[in-house]
Amino acid sequence: MMDRYAERQEVPLDPETGKPVINTVAAVAIAPSGVGAELSDYVAQVVSVIRESGLPNETNAMFTNIEGDLDSVLRVVRDAAMALAGQGYRTGVSLKLDIRPGFSGQLEEKPRIVDELIDKA
Repeated sequence: MMDRYAERQEVPLDPETGKPVINTVAAVAIAPSGVGAELSDYVAQVVSVIRESGLPNETNAMFTNIEGDLDSVLRVVRDAAMALAGQGYRTGVSLKLDIRPGFSGQLEEKPRIVDELIDKA
């Protein structure tokens, strides 16, 4: 069992490859510049790429959150940005990463913990 309060965790290894498994939760916003006031059509192209990746994800009003191994998450962010940049649009990417070895399922776990703490208050 992982200790959520430990400052450092053991890094698990993938049993097939022997490589470290570095779980990552990303908050990403990708949008083109200079295309007008409404960006939904462009954002939909980006979110479609993220959803097709197969990684756990969720979209809210400001960001799309993605969870997976660091390499996989970064690959999906690149592919999603290329959905617009590859069409010639100047593309901005805002990216925040929470890299936490040893943990998984954090898209669901983090909100659950917060809800439990609020319920206790």
